[in-house]
Amino acid sequence: IYRQLRNIVDGLGGKANGTPREDGFDITVASEIMAVLCLSSDLMDLKQRLARIIVGYNRAGKPVTAHDLKAEGAMTVLLKDAIKPNLVQTLEHNPAIVHGGPFANIAHGCNSISATDAAMKLADYVVTEAGFGADLGAEKFLDIKCRMAGLAPSAVVLVATIRALKYNGGVAKADLSQENVEALKKGLPNLEKHIENMKKFGVPVVVAINRFGTDTDAEIAVLSEAMEKNGVAFSLCEHFAKGGEGAMGLAEKVVAACEEPSDFHPIYELDRPVEEKIETICREIYGAAGVEYSAAAKKAIKDITALGKGGLPICMAKTQYSLSDNQKLLGRPEGFTIHVGEVRLSAGAGFIVVQTGDIMTMPGLPKVPAANQIDVDEDGQILGLF
Repeated sequence: IYRQLRNIVDGLGGKANGTPREDGFDITVASEIMAVLCLSSDLMDLKQRLARIIVGYNRAGKPVTAHDLKAEGAMTVLLKDAIKPNLVQTLEHNPAIVHGGPFANIAHGCNSISATDAAMKLADYVVTEAGFGADLGAEKFLDIKCRMAGLAPSAVVLVATIRALKYNGGVAKADLSQENVEALKKGLPNLEKHIENMKKFGVPVVVAINRFGTDTDAEIAVLSEAMEKNGVAFSLCEHFAKGGEGAMGLAEKVVAACEEPSDFHPIYELDRPVEEKIETICREIYGAAGVEYSAAAKKAIKDITALGKGGLPICMAKTQYSLSDNQKLLGRPEGFTIHVGEVRLSAGAGFIVVQTGDIMTMPGLPKVPAANQIDVDEDGQILGLF
């Protein structure tokens, strides 16, 4: 049904039902509302951000906001309890706050500021996830969330797997369980690029490798040698099999990294032109040789700047499967161009969304949805969730 709604015809049925037109659904506004929730400091800040959401433009080309529609009050009522962080626990009874879920490919990919603030008041060490690859979630965490929340992280943990590195080295998914040291070596530059990127923010880096049962000693030895050459702490993690005990080594290295000197700083200044900020991300984080803008993107940047919003941070909408905007370019591609097709102002969230490549803003289910495997037996036992 999601795919069906991407392109539709509506307004049928006569004058009383509107004007017939081609239309379509995407999750842009829904995604911005989630981003607003996660970037709000309190209930009134949430209300003010919701009021600033642009829902369209009038015939004079001026933005129409949720405030113009007198909608922010009702929206805030719907979210007044949702803004409160959710305290849950792990299987080993450790506290965890699960709160918010903006996509990292089309939004900023981080949990809520309120959750992070609450956790920092309750614990000596707080670990927070930034979704998808480090070129997306981590960059946005460091350039958007940390800037808005006044956070200065003590360390970055890069999570990878030997299987993923072999995939980036050219191995088909069906063959990832087989030992392939040469493919691993070919895929390592991808991880090394992410390490380089994180170091640019002035924060110590620790690499965590989630171990699979199919990882071989030869592959682990190659990976360990590469991490030593890159000068980063490295830990082989087995928490999926052994629980917390399997990640004790990682925890110790993270604690040690937090004691190292840190000089956290974003990679661009907000007062730079929009194009310069985009190109800094594309060059420094993705490794692009250049950026091409569509005519529509150029006009949008000009209009956003004219509205006085050019000083907002940049939220790149890009595939998570490649450092480039082409998901088929694996490993560490070079000499490529990032293609910017659309630029949108997320005034409520407080960032500029830059859409690259052929990124989808209305998702569709996979060929075999996870729901197909979920069932319940006669004893009420739920099957197929994991």
